Amino acid sequence: MIIEIKIPSPGESISEAEIAAWLVKDGDFVEKDQEIAEIESEKATLPLIAEHSGKIYDLAPIGESLSIGSIACKINTAEIGTRSKPETTMASPEPEKEPSKQKETGTQSSDTSVKAGKNGKTTTRDIKITPLAESMMDDLGLRVDDIIQGLQRITKKDVELAIDGLKSRSAMSPGTRAKPSRESENIRMSQLRKKLSARLVAVKNETAMLTTFNEVDMSEVIRLRKTYQNKFVERHGVKLGFMSFFTRAVTLALQNYPQVNSMIDGENFVQFKYSDIGIAVQTDKGLMVPVIRNAEALSLADIEKSILELAEKARVNRISIEDLSGGTFTITNGGVFGSMLSTPILNPPQAAILGMHNIVERPVAIDGKVEIRPVMYLALSYDHRVIDGRESVSFLVNIKELIESPVNMLLQGQNSDTLLLDL
Repeated sequence: MIIEIKIPSPGESISEAEIAAWLVKDGDFVEKDQEIAEIESEKATLPLIAEHSGKIYDLAPIGESLSIGSIACKINTAEIGTRSKPETTMASPEPEKEPSKQKETGTQSSDTSVKAGKNGKTTTRDIKITPLAESMMDDLGLRVDDIIQGLQRITKKDVELAIDGLKSRSAMSPGTRAKPSRESENIRMSQLRKKLSARLVAVKNETAMLTTFNEVDMSEVIRLRKTYQNKFVERHGVKLGFMSFFTRAVTLALQNYPQVNSMIDGENFVQFKYSDIGIAVQTDKGLMVPVIRNAEALSLADIEKSILELAEKARVNRISIEDLSGGTFTITNGGVFGSMLSTPILNPPQAAILGMHNIVERPVAIDGKVEIRPVMYLALSYDHRVIDGRESVSFLVNIKELIESPVNMLLQGQNSDTLLLDL
């Protein structure tokens, strides 16, 4: 029986997808529920699953746009086999041989000569043998000729690899210059990259984007991490990072400044009473923004677990449309790549995005004295059609205050001193 495996629908409004990679070869035997390919759309990457066991054939080409529901491959269920597995052999024990000579234990390779020729004509050249390889050869009773014969033949690829190695060694030798290259390569844009490009251009053209900046002293958060990191890991099974502090601070600041947690819908403003926070994750396929649902109700440990789970799913191309859908506010961290300052671009239709950057020790004036403090620059990009300057600046200042005094996060963002004094 011939079974047709069709391109599944990644989500609503998506009409095309492409095969990003085949995990099997034409003619292989596959099992039911085995992942056989990766399907990439403009929103996400998802696996293609074999619906039946059998022999797979007629694989669709990689990188070609395919309509949803078109045939990706076929499976002949009448031919049943098993997945190929690497063969393992166990060597029979041999009596120990008396060492013929004392082996050196250093890292210097030993030299030997071998005859290699063409049409019966031989030439002699030196071949270097590492101590580990020499020991293995002695243990197995092999000679250099045996190794050369085991390689069977030199292929075109072997010659090209050797040439590349010689070129790289020549370029690294002192007194030599690498020849300038004029090479280029055409790389086809993926569906995800095309969609991302279109969205970024639309943001610049369709929103009144503006960015405000501030700086935050990270001393207290760093102290908490250093002091309680081990206990945190033991208790919750996940490391305590900076992102959870900022996510928690954002959810509290959004409650104080709900205008930031809104978007335009036609002629209306939609203001959200909950905080679905998108965390920007860089992957080989491009930038993805998985969403943490109702982050305002999560503890720091719950936030860290959610971030770890979503980031891992994004990196292995197993993130779903549901994981990427929605979101009321986004956080991006360019600091992990060394960025000092940037202007993050909005994630439509959201009205604001927070940009984190690297932490650098800087001289700061504290009570009239200069002290060295770990400082991070923050950037808040926002749609000025939705958010006024006062709300945007006050929102960012609120985040700064919560990060510099994280104990106030326990008080729903309120200042402990003013609460104590009933002010």
